[in-house]
Amino acid sequence: MAEGLRERKKRQTRQYISDVATGLFLERGFDAVTVAEIAEAANVSVNTVYNYFPAKEDLFFDRSAGVADQLARWVRGRDAGESAARAVLRELRAEAEAVSPRLGLMEGYDRFMRVIQEAPPLRSRLWSLQQEIHDALETALREETAAAPDDPLPDLMAGQICWVHQAVFVAVGREMLAGRKPAEVSREVLVLLDDIEDLLSEKVLNYAVRGVE
Repeated sequence: MAEGLRERKKRQTRQYISDVATGLFLERGFDAVTVAEIAEAANVSVNTVYNYFPAKEDLFFDRSAGVADQLARWVRGRDAGESAARAVLRELRAEAEAVSPRLGLMEGYDRFMRVIQEAPPLRSRLWSLQQEIHDALETALREETAAAPDDPLPDLMAGQICWVHQAVFVAVGREMLAGRKPAEVSREVLVLLDDIEDLLSEKVLNYAVRGVE
């Protein structure tokens, strides 16, 4: 269905407020910027900001909605004969090979990470986001394997797969903060993913294999 004029204007307003807020956060730090200052810079009211973003942290992590269920989507979309863990490894390799900004492989990502490091509320929100990723993946694994509600395996497997995902982001963040170039870091991530795959047990690597129809 085509996007209506009202919906498009709301989307554009939301994006503009987010962009203005991000610019201020990167320039001055998260704690130093108030919602009132964001509203003034974006030429909207404070109430308008809160209508789009219930919390100040939401302005910084505006694009996290697509991240929370990303691993779950990768698992649900895995190929026939492919396991959950191998699907995630394949997708992460593709992102690294493409030097994708979605992995943080972009100029300026160090500034983004520095803002998070310096703001406890953002670190707390990041932890919550990681828990959302785990929970969404666990739900997907339960559904994909028809596991019983009291079966602990989907939760344990989600933890293993989330560790893979988190290890990559930690490595990227650390290297980008050190001033490395995205293309250089991407090559190291590919090596890291090979090392991670070697560390995973066969039980993890062969869990939730999609049947061949």
